[in-house]
Amino acid sequence: MRGEKDFSTRDLPYRIRRAEEADAEKLVKVRLQIDGETENMDREHGEDYIDSLGFKELIKADEEAKHNLFLVAEVGSDIVGFSRCAGSHLQRMAHQIEFGVGVRRDFWGHGIGKNLLRESISWAEANKIVKMTLRVLETNSAAIQLYQKLGFEIEGVLKMDKLLSDGEFYDTILMARFNFA
Repeated sequence: MRGEKDFSTRDLPYRIRRAEEADAEKLVKVRLQIDGETENMDREHGEDYIDSLGFKELIKADEEAKHNLFLVAEVGSDIVGFSRCAGSHLQRMAHQIEFGVGVRRDFWGHGIGKNLLRESISWAEANKIVKMTLRVLETNSAAIQLYQKLGFEIEGVLKMDKLLSDGEFYDTILMARFNFA
């Protein structure tokens, strides 16, 4: 993705663009918020904390890496979501990337996650990425349906992969989208 792209869904205008080092402090806050709003993420609130300097380093590294993409979604001057595609520098794995996304709960239902994914798919296709993978909790049926609608298929299941607050174990679904064009 080059530059930025404007969207409007259900009377909410927002913009998707590449992350910049200046976004670091806002990303610290939005990541903490998202992790505390849902159990669909891998982390509990505050776990695997990344500070402002850590985000700056990550964004800089992603800008320099051929197969990485870090996007943010903005409403006004607020970052309300982000996504990241992470690839490998290893030749045997350079054809694939892993996608991850997070959107603040108060902005769910506006297509922000879907459009972050669509922009990432377009970028992957333009960069001749053959395989795009993601992981999704088995209980997140809305996300699974969206991923399938956008061409992802189930590749496998990690049984008893997550222990949630109810004390129960849940499976993680492994999904992939293949770009052979």
